[in-house]
Amino acid sequence: FVWEEDNRRGTAINSVVSGGCIISGSTLIESICFSNVRVNSGSRVEQTVVLPEVTVGAGSKIKKAIIDRGCQIPEGTVIGYNHDDDRARGFRVSENGVVLVTKTELENL
Repeated sequence: FVWEEDNRRGTAINSVVSGGCIISGSTLIESICFSNVRVNSGSRVEQTVVLPEVTVGAGSKIKKAIIDRGCQIPEGTVIGYNHDDDRARGFRVSENGVVLVTKTELENL
């Protein structure tokens, strides 16, 4: 957990973070981060499972999703806030509103 500045703190609330993760000036809420995950500045990850070796680009917003191993989320990406937009980008959305993000769909962004 790095950075200790106003509006730029690495924090996790009701979350589980594995070893090797870097939460850099971003916020995790009710999420799980497996090993070697990096969440960059200004990002918000909420009610999400992030599998190993994922990078979340700065300023991204992710809610109620499963991010597959090795995904590189581009800066400013928004996932889980508008399911029509999620489907249009090729993401699968469950009946319960959980968005599945894999490398294949990210390559098409």
